[in-house]
Amino acid sequence: MIESLMDVRGVRHTALVGPDGKIVAKAGLKDTDVPAELTLVAAGRAVIGSLQSNLNTPDWQELLLDVDGGPVLLTPHGNQVLLTAFDDVANLGRVRFAVRRLLGTV
Repeated sequence: MIESLMDVRGVRHTALVGPDGKIVAKAGLKDTDVPAELTLVAAGRAVIGSLQSNLNTPDWQELLLDVDGGPVLLTPHGNQVLLTAFDDVANLGRVRFAVRRLLGTV
């Protein structure tokens, strides 16, 4: 499923993270990078939870983080989070479209 995101120009790796904080599926992600990416997802979930609470909204669409390694897009998929790391913010539109197509929201 998520392996198809690796065909999108600029995508470095992707991972689907379950509600327990464990990787359900991954593509292109090195085992040595897993702890850092899981920490990033946990921090993103905390920010999202805080925003949802303060804005009194149950849903969220996505969260874009620009970190040292490059931009990372966090997208909800049920109770899971899809992490897509890519090389340049200029590719954001392409990455968003591919993620939405993959998750069936286009």
